[in-house]
Amino acid sequence: MRVWIDLTNSPHVLVMRPVIEVLERDGHEVSVTARDFAQTLGLLRRFGIAHTAIGRHRGERLTAKAVGLAERSAALTRWARREGPFDIALGHGSNDISVAAALLRIPSATMFDYEWAKVQHHVNCRLARAVVVPGAIPPERLYAYGARGKLRRYEGLKEEYYLADFEPDPGVLVELGLDPARPIAVVRTPPEVSLYHRFENDLFAGVLGRLREEAAGPRAVQSVVLPRTDSQRAQLRGIRGFTVPERAIDAQSLIAHADVVVSAGGTMNREAVALGTPVYTTFEGRPGAVDERLIAQGRLRRLRDPADLDLSKRPRGEERARVKRDPRILVELLLSPLQSR
Repeated sequence: MRVWIDLTNSPHVLVMRPVIEVLERDGHEVSVTARDFAQTLGLLRRFGIAHTAIGRHRGERLTAKAVGLAERSAALTRWARREGPFDIALGHGSNDISVAAALLRIPSATMFDYEWAKVQHHVNCRLARAVVVPGAIPPERLYAYGARGKLRRYEGLKEEYYLADFEPDPGVLVELGLDPARPIAVVRTPPEVSLYHRFENDLFAGVLGRLREEAAGPRAVQSVVLPRTDSQRAQLRGIRGFTVPERAIDAQSLIAHADVVVSAGGTMNREAVALGTPVYTTFEGRPGAVDERLIAQGRLRRLRDPADLDLSKRPRGEERARVKRDPRILVELLLSPLQSR
């Protein structure tokens, strides 16, 4: 079987890596296309995943996103005509592959775990033949997008599937020049270009101010700030008290060794939960069902005041509970459109 996977953002590489590995172990041929955005291409290179780079992010305005969708979908369609035929097309929130697959009449499946990205889901859920989502999301929240009858639900967090084979590497601390004896905070910037998060996050700015103070304080907190875009990296570069990586790093190992994680997005928060690291969310958009459940369980904390941030050093050797799930379950759900053919 020939499988086509499209990746448009950094977290999608992480989710699809074990999916690709399972498919290839089963003897299937996998072709990967990717958009030049954030650390997507860098992560693909780090994991050694062969890919074809097609297109780039067109900006945060709705009109720019519409132009980007049309242009990249057309480019993917031309590529797939040359490289195909394919039996199925898979993506994690990629509108582009859903449109291209529909034009080429290739069965497709989409994944996501945040239900309020309405523009994206109105496209994907209507065009895809399977919509793979966490069981925490109430099905009725997805019916308006055209997902009725297409839902394939899985237990737990997607991060518990793609981190199932993960073991932290302390080498990332050496790479970043971090002292494991001092507190380490990992910070992820807000998703400024996302349609569901279109305003400045003043709380996040307060967090950065608190961390700068703590860097010069008696605890000498070490803060690693992971920007999403080059413009964010340029703004953060050179600020005293922050370490800002210039390229894609082993962020999962960094999270596992950290004492606290603070993120305005979603994936890194849930990675911290899956790895047992204390984590705060500064997300100011509408919370999704997955995060609602994690907050109710006390596994994710909502930060309302930077002064409430616990930056103490965690005891060495402290057990961090992990749930590991089989990524083959995700593969079976994603390939479900072929079972009805």
